[in-house]
Amino acid sequence: MSKKPDVHDPKTLAEVSRQRRDLVSGEVMEESKLVRFVIGPDLQVVPDLARKLPGRGMWVAADRASIETAAKKGLFARAAKAKVIAAPDLADQVERLLIRRLLDGLGLARRASALISGFAKVSAAIHNGKAAWLVEASDGAEDGRRKLLGICRNVDKPPRLIGVFTAEELGLALGGENVIHTAFLAGRTADRWTSDVERLTGFRPLLPEGWREEPAGKRVK
Repeated sequence: MSKKPDVHDPKTLAEVSRQRRDLVSGEVMEESKLVRFVIGPDLQVVPDLARKLPGRGMWVAADRASIETAAKKGLFARAAKAKVIAAPDLADQVERLLIRRLLDGLGLARRASALISGFAKVSAAIHNGKAAWLVEASDGAEDGRRKLLGICRNVDKPPRLIGVFTAEELGLALGGENVIHTAFLAGRTADRWTSDVERLTGFRPLLPEGWREEPAGKRVK
């Protein structure tokens, strides 16, 4: 019999309810570190990154190896107690959905005035300690990026750096032409976006291989 949560425990019932068991390791984790899956009408395993699709959720750690293991070893079928189909590229599907979710999040942040673009504005935000993330186009020129990173090293609250989107992708997400330098301002919107960034780290690096520079702030691993 499972142990009921102690209402006097430092963790509240709401916090306990946000913990789920990883299908692969059996470890109980926060939902933010997992990916939820459901079974679609055609018995296909469907990623549910927003955790809103109907049906019983099956949870797997947010990294490529765990999702590939769950698919190959039939762990979804075992959990669902049905002959469900987990596509061989399920981990790739999750990665693509995470990228799309992050780009959509940037667009929402811009409309909420939580995102600014352009070298001068981004530079000022870093100087003032207001930037949570420095979002640099992966195909942007090194010179501008190097200058911004130099500023980052000389402030008390440097932003984290991410460079997984091209200038074209950023432009499409933000409703403009090619975007090179963007700052995600600190706040609750940035905190929610960070949760998805941390899940993405299980699938790809946050910086292109050729980038050797990064700000002195906390690095997401």
